[in-house]
Amino acid sequence: MAEPPGAPHRTTGSTLLHPLSALLGIPLDQINFVACQLFALLAAFWFRIYLSPSHASSAVRHAFATLFGIYFAVFCFGWYSIHLFVLVMMNYGIMNMASIPNIHRYSFVVAMGYLTLCHISRIYIFHYGILTTDFSGPLMIITQKITTLACQLHDGIGRQAEELTAEQNRLAVKSRPSLLEYLSYLLNFMSIIAGPCSNYKDYIAFIEGRHVHMKLLEVNWKQKGYDRLPDPSPTGAVMYKLCITLVSLILFLTLTKHFPMAYIIDDEFLDKTPFLSRLGYLYVVTQAAKPKYYFAWTLADAVNNAAGYGFSGVDEKGTFRWDLLSNLNIWNIETATSFKMYIENWNIQTAAWLKRVCYDRAPWYPTALTFILSALWHGIYPGYYFTFLTGILITLAARAIRNNCRHYFLWSAPLKIAYDIVTWAVTQLAVCYTVAPFVMLAVEPTIKFYKSVYFHMHILSILVLLLLPIRPQTHSVRRAQNQATLNSIKSKDK
Repeated sequence: MAEPPGAPHRTTGSTLLHPLSALLGIPLDQINFVACQLFALLAAFWFRIYLSPSHASSAVRHAFATLFGIYFAVFCFGWYSIHLFVLVMMNYGIMNMASIPNIHRYSFVVAMGYLTLCHISRIYIFHYGILTTDFSGPLMIITQKITTLACQLHDGIGRQAEELTAEQNRLAVKSRPSLLEYLSYLLNFMSIIAGPCSNYKDYIAFIEGRHVHMKLLEVNWKQKGYDRLPDPSPTGAVMYKLCITLVSLILFLTLTKHFPMAYIIDDEFLDKTPFLSRLGYLYVVTQAAKPKYYFAWTLADAVNNAAGYGFSGVDEKGTFRWDLLSNLNIWNIETATSFKMYIENWNIQTAAWLKRVCYDRAPWYPTALTFILSALWHGIYPGYYFTFLTGILITLAARAIRNNCRHYFLWSAPLKIAYDIVTWAVTQLAVCYTVAPFVMLAVEPTIKFYKSVYFHMHILSILVLLLLPIRPQTHSVRRAQNQATLNSIKSKDK
């Protein structure tokens, strides 16, 4: 985190906060990032109160969100923000000129291609570094949004309702957006810095003031004693998420630097530490690496909620939920008893994007193709590919074990508890084993790490796949199930 004494401030963004950076000993690019997010939080409260749909037109709300987003991008990234604007405008041209049957393909190739070129430049031109906050983060979010909109536009104009899943039918976009709507969706100040990606129809409903109302109409409020629709406030949810953000920041500043991932491949550590102790330390350093993600994603969620965006409805207890844009569920992550459960609660919006643009549309090998796309989207560091290829193997093995063994432990409460404890421990260690290369990035430390733990997860996963029967859910079966869901919804509507 801290820069060495006397180190120059390395950023192409604003240097306005350099005195604060020097005082705290924190890199200027990180100071700019946090400052923008905190200012975005204040702007979001103001936006919800003074530029609410009852006080301002949709055009004014779009324009304000866009202009502030552009300012934040320039403040943080300086001239590197040009990459964001170039990608946005290139794909606006594609969206308006490409044929509907191909719009999602062209948008995907151009967005992912441009992102990949930027990833390559960061490694081979700037040698694993760059003189600014990593602008590829916002570029990755914009890529998600561009491809999401292109696919949903293709679904809405280029396909029949009978060809779509229930979710695709609900999110389908029926007409091309205007330039202002397009820019606002991609560059708004609430998500330009740290995301998350959201669906175009949800965002437009938020700008036009229909977002909360649509979710409330799903509940029969007269049965609950209300004579009119309630007006849920996000303030409580924002305060709760800011508390999580504060705790995460404290943990990041105190734990992360004391438990570096690099120590698990230190020669002295490997020589003196038994195998089981190395696995225990691997769990500790992985836990220490999480708070920075908890901090960034939870703060981004709070910014969107403060603007009034992110309402997801009412739970069984009648509590208003503001988790439509939440990127993680910390409790479910830390208590996950399966690899699938862990993945579904980590970087939730990215997982949803991968499902919508790849898994649900892949004609074959959807799991493998989704992991490969995830690796490409993250970047071209070799460690990413070790992580995601290992993830494919462990996911398939975990699925085979669950399908073949879990039902034997459900008939007795003590057996179920024992099963949950064992699967929790295995899941956590499997995740640590899988993500270590993601942090190490390079090939040499990754191979050294896997050798130090005897490639045990790879070997066990291969043995599981060889010995246990696999019951794959084919793409046609999934499509049939989705079609049945859509037909059920239609019959209810009638």
